[in-house]
Amino acid sequence: MLRYYTRACNFYYGNHSIKLVNRGKALPLCKRKEISFDQIEILTRKSKKKIYINQIKNLSKSLREKINLDLKKIKSKKKNFSNFNFKKSPNLLGILNLTPDSFSDGGKFNKKKRGFFHAINLIKDGADLVDIGGESTRPGSKAISENLEWKRINKVIRLLIKKKIPLSLDTRKSNIMEKGINQGVRLINDVSGLDFDFNTINILKKYKVPFVIHHTKGLPENMQKKPSYKNELLDIYDYFEQKIKVIRSKGIKHNNIILDPGIGFGKNLKHNMSLIHNISIFHSLGFPILVGNSRKRFIKDLSGENDSKSRIGGTTASSIYLMMQGVQILRIHDVNEVIQGLKIFKKIINN
Repeated sequence: MLRYYTRACNFYYGNHSIKLVNRGKALPLCKRKEISFDQIEILTRKSKKKIYINQIKNLSKSLREKINLDLKKIKSKKKNFSNFNFKKSPNLLGILNLTPDSFSDGGKFNKKKRGFFHAINLIKDGADLVDIGGESTRPGSKAISENLEWKRINKVIRLLIKKKIPLSLDTRKSNIMEKGINQGVRLINDVSGLDFDFNTINILKKYKVPFVIHHTKGLPENMQKKPSYKNELLDIYDYFEQKIKVIRSKGIKHNNIILDPGIGFGKNLKHNMSLIHNISIFHSLGFPILVGNSRKRFIKDLSGENDSKSRIGGTTASSIYLMMQGVQILRIHDVNEVIQGLKIFKKIINN
């Protein structure tokens, strides 16, 4: 049986979007008039076509019903959780790597005071949450012991929780998750898609904690060795849909779930560009979308001789594009610089 997918597209932003929604010319994304769309792309594994929303009525009854169900999810309001405010976009998840070997900032913040003050500054700069991690999952990295990972992050987590800094915990290990939850972390961000540790689902169910479903292919040791897909966009969509069914079957009923397609995790440049360009397809799953675009390899691949260590230009440019596609959360190293870029763009477009 042919499977259809719905991608919202042709987005409008800011004051112009509000005017179009008020005139019935565009549909608001997540009940936010500030971002809207007036076209959808209908995809199958063999074809795709774009139509305006006022043409949906001309489709066959079965296809029209499918698209209207998708549109209901695309338009649905997202409830706030984990210090994220979905009345605005994008929210920023600031990055704090307490590791000696992360791909971009390894060794920079893995001393207690440096990590602590960096987290404070990320929140001051405008991050909504700080994502703290003690194990690098960059391409080629290997897993470390649970004891070493906890040793790297334990004291900093306790200090930051005392200061009421909202934290997300970047870990693949259920025991680390449980310890972090008990200390007060508000979100679990497991890059393995909850698959690295068989007990992870049980911990998430026990504490009813919000979490990220992150797509990856393989392990960090091998994920960049010729990754392949039949169709990266639809394969990952199907992965999320199936993963949500499994989570529901295990007894997790809450909707405080975030979807992250995993840019750079088992993907080459073609896969990453396809996912970023078509990121709005994931709105029809009905959950907030998170993208980790900050300082990623695709920026180097695209910019060539204009690559730089911090890759702020590429991070900001891709952040603006993702914002215009309705992405609710961006995982960012340089929070102040990205917020500066987003503010200027919003001021210009609304002038």
